[in-house]
Amino acid sequence: MKKSILICMTLLMTASWCACGKKTNQGEHMTGNDYISGTTDVMSEEEKGKFATGFSAEEGSTSSAGEKNAVSEGVQADGIEEQCPEEYSSTRSDVKYGEFTHGTYYSKTCGMKRGYSILLPAGYSDKKKYPVLYLLHGIFGDEYSFSGDASNKIKEIVGNMAADGLIEETIVVCPNMFAATDPSQKPGFDAEACLPYDNFINDLVNDLMPYIKSEYSVRVGREDTYLAGFSMGGRETIFITLKRPELFGYVCAISAAPGVVSTKDKFMSHPGQLEESEMKFADDAVVPEVFILCCGSRDSVVGTYPESYHELLKTNGAEHIWYEIEGADHDNNAIKSGIYNLFKKISEDKAK
Repeated sequence: MKKSILICMTLLMTASWCACGKKTNQGEHMTGNDYISGTTDVMSEEEKGKFATGFSAEEGSTSSAGEKNAVSEGVQADGIEEQCPEEYSSTRSDVKYGEFTHGTYYSKTCGMKRGYSILLPAGYSDKKKYPVLYLLHGIFGDEYSFSGDASNKIKEIVGNMAADGLIEETIVVCPNMFAATDPSQKPGFDAEACLPYDNFINDLVNDLMPYIKSEYSVRVGREDTYLAGFSMGGRETIFITLKRPELFGYVCAISAAPGVVSTKDKFMSHPGQLEESEMKFADDAVVPEVFILCCGSRDSVVGTYPESYHELLKTNGAEHIWYEIEGADHDNNAIKSGIYNLFKKISEDKAK
């Protein structure tokens, strides 16, 4: 227990690149916490992994339920449930689950072979067509981040909801989102080191998605093509959705990191992918059926950045759903909630 607490405290101190709280008059998001400025050289692989897929449920629980009414007004009418029900996140004896496997494809965008993990339904058959979810990891992650962390309960949520007839059996693709063109470049806490994440939109659209469609029995069409991401993956999910909304029918950005628009946190300056006025869909765009933004009410890593994205989208008239997960940190509870509610909305729409 003491070791777990020490690891968690160390991580929070080194999380300065995207910690935020009170907004200054200069538009800079600053943290109200005291911490030491760490570098990637002194971070352990375990610490880096928590940025990729979040704290475990045990380490991430920083507050008890009932401290704050975190759900935005009106969201409950949209059918959102803050917590993923245990019946969908637990392993059930009556359900057969798919298993993650690994593959590679050639990326013209990056000029090299790249890896992906893929979750196929237990009864996968090339005689049947399946919807597909592209699921994006956080900073320091790779294609193994979600497949290697059983506590995220991805395969249980997808398998249980399909077994109960709420959704169709679905393929989940977990790519390596660090789309560098230099094989020696590594992720880091500076603007240049983050550029490959912004390049992932090109790799996804031009290389990975065509490859998945050619190699697996997936349906073609935005109604059956989903996108979700956590932390840095949430940031890129927002960017990709606004730039290419015609490709994805259902989207969820979970605990999105700073950098979609220009800002400066305690660790680095983010030049921004879009101007604040560009945080919207084009007037003639075919927009997603569902576009969800969510975050833990006690997120100690990205703080209020996800809510600031919600405010910009709201100001610019971009239709979306925003909610907070009561008591959740930058953790598995947030991930499970986002994935569950994404599929819940898909289920509701398909039932119409």
